[in-house]
Amino acid sequence: MVVSSFVNRREELNTLCSGFASGSSDLIVVYGRRRLGKSALVRKAIEDRDDAVYWQATEETSDVQLADFVDTASETYPLLEDIQRDWEALLRALGRENAIVVLDEFPYLIESDDALPSKFQRVWDLHLKETEMTLVLVGSSISVMEEKVLEGGSPLYGRRTATIDLPPLTLTDAQELLPVAEPDEIIQSWGVFGGTPYYLQALERDTSLSENIQSLILSEHGVLHNEPEFLLRTEFGIREPQTYYTILRAIATGKRKANEIASFAGVDSNSLGSYLSKLRRLRLVERDIPVTANPNATRKSRYRLKEPLFRFWFRYVYGQSGTLAQLGRKAFEEVVEPTFTEYMGAMFEQACQNALPELIPKTYRGIGYWWHRQHELDVVGLASDGTLVAGECKYTTREMHEGDLADLERSADQVEWTPPEGSSLTHRYCCFCRSGFSEGLEHTAARRDDVSLFTPADIVDPEPS
Repeated sequence: MVVSSFVNRREELNTLCSGFASGSSDLIVVYGRRRLGKSALVRKAIEDRDDAVYWQATEETSDVQLADFVDTASETYPLLEDIQRDWEALLRALGRENAIVVLDEFPYLIESDDALPSKFQRVWDLHLKETEMTLVLVGSSISVMEEKVLEGGSPLYGRRTATIDLPPLTLTDAQELLPVAEPDEIIQSWGVFGGTPYYLQALERDTSLSENIQSLILSEHGVLHNEPEFLLRTEFGIREPQTYYTILRAIATGKRKANEIASFAGVDSNSLGSYLSKLRRLRLVERDIPVTANPNATRKSRYRLKEPLFRFWFRYVYGQSGTLAQLGRKAFEEVVEPTFTEYMGAMFEQACQNALPELIPKTYRGIGYWWHRQHELDVVGLASDGTLVAGECKYTTREMHEGDLADLERSADQVEWTPPEGSSLTHRYCCFCRSGFSEGLEHTAARRDDVSLFTPADIVDPEPS
């Protein structure tokens, strides 16, 4: 296994440490999907402090949880041993000490005592907000954290001083945990395992990507073989799991429009929205619209899976356990390899979009996809200086040539966009290709200052163009 290490998270660490040093009371909420490193983040933030208590809740009774918390917290603050075993009394005592208190897996506390958010609200309002205490609530159940802590109807609404909705690592940061160095292999690894630290740390060094996929995902004994199913069933508490599975499989296999998804899943089109809304809330599905469109007005929508491992799993693993078991070590070769380049096409587009601000440095008002009728652009950046950056991505074994640039220019001409007031519309063209570029296209790019060519090496280690 790759040795566990902590990567980046500088912005999130700064948020936490600023709260610790603020000189006033702070209530910080840290939440996000499981496996993203929330616990590692908060532990890193307090590792050099002698005034911090870190405690992780368990799925036990409230009495057991309280006793366990006191056992842990009294190691730093022995006075708690003589305090009544009651959350309000304990927090009041810690508030008088201006302590830093991190309560991890906070949803487990709520499960054991649904009135706990109200109790926390009362002690915060009456006692803690006048102290220099920092209370950090950490949770993996997005729905519980939003409903019980963050949303308007929750008792703790309006008390938090900072919120960290922890995202996956970027491709740049994920590289530090990858056991590969070749640019295309880095993008492929990210295209399967994404930026989730737990998944990246499972990768074996001195092992090819195909072998890692085989042993970790395709093998019935792999640690990630049932990961998406586990998260959907246990972490998110989704009911009607089969309907959600089918919707996710539909999107993973290329059904991106609502009517296509509904037809594939056998779901009434009128009820599909509620399923998609739940999946979007859980950060599993993302809605794409043309980057020039108003999200509140357009009816143009496409959906894609945000988490690469889910996209891979629902395309190659879900519903194929028998086949994968029968094929054994040949599963990658037989099931994945024939269409892996096609699978990587969409992931390559996302990597190119993510790298655009580094490759073409500008202040962007939007970066994403664009489509209209027969025209489509894989990468569009709308810059505040009036520049429309249009890009075409080819994750193929052939080079891009001058004809691809001509197609890109024709599609870009169809984009209707009014630049910000005071700026005039200009175009910049980007060709992204796995296999490089023809001599003619390279010559064209060399003599034009509005054309840039990028390979996986540029995307993995972007430098301004």
